Amino acid sequence: MTHQPRPAIGVAMVLAGSVLFAVNGTVSKLAAETGIDAPQLTTLRAGGAALGLFALALLLRPARLRITRREVPMLVAYGLAGFFFVPMLYFVGIGRLPVGISLLFEYTAPVLVALWARFVQGHAVRPRLWAGLAASLAGLACVAEIWGELRLDAVGVSAALGAAVLLAVYYLLSARGVASRDTLSLTAYAFGVSALAGSVVRPWWDFDFARTTVTTHGVPVWLLLIYVVIGGSIAPYLLLAGAMRHLPPTSVSIIGISEPVIATAVAWLVLHEHLNVAQICGGVLILAGVGLAETARIKAEPSGPAHLPAN
Repeated sequence: MTHQPRPAIGVAMVLAGSVLFAVNGTVSKLAAETGIDAPQLTTLRAGGAALGLFALALLLRPARLRITRREVPMLVAYGLAGFFFVPMLYFVGIGRLPVGISLLFEYTAPVLVALWARFVQGHAVRPRLWAGLAASLAGLACVAEIWGELRLDAVGVSAALGAAVLLAVYYLLSARGVASRDTLSLTAYAFGVSALAGSVVRPWWDFDFARTTVTTHGVPVWLLLIYVVIGGSIAPYLLLAGAMRHLPPTSVSIIGISEPVIATAVAWLVLHEHLNVAQICGGVLILAGVGLAETARIKAEPSGPAHLPAN
């Protein structure tokens, strides 16, 4: 039976996934305020998501969990880059910066991918790439307010920019991964690699699980962690992967640009974080630049989760 794409459903799925990812930033920051550090939060998130996704894969597509030796290096690199280091650096970033600003820095990754496609892979690009790059750089300058005394935390900015670079690596590896694996098994293995890496960096037996019983802002930490695993990981990944059945990857990416905007609004409502006029204008420039970069590549993109955020 031929699948009939329904763009409206695809748009709804992307927006729903973006909302869940955006809320995850504030939820993760609330959990971190109780003393759960970035490696612990990354490991807890990855371990829970891996268990959930492997269980779902065993139930729906057990045969697709088989892997070959040749796939192992790619899966390890994919899991480490996109599912361990990106979220860990993101958690460091939001711990030192407003959630929205950290996401704006990280969301320059598509511009880096477009530049990689142009200069390393030799793909043809439309002239709008340079307008997108200029807009993104100008936006970053406004967000950081470089004309005055720099107010942003240097470690937080470095972590967010590092997340952007690794997110670009994740995008590129995704294009290779989906060529041989389905989305569910690929994501399950990636979270599994992240959980194993986290166990090495910060062993499970060193965790202070008593922190999960405390309450912050009237919400128990264990409930926040459940959201991080289900609402901030499993559900949005499945929604955005499902949206690929109705929309091309570039469309999913562009609609997904709404995430920093939603994340900023949620952080403003819950954490009382706000951006000044210059930073808001900078954010608009960054998002516009990302949109231009996303549509600058002429080469057709493969189907699959090549542009799913890894937050």
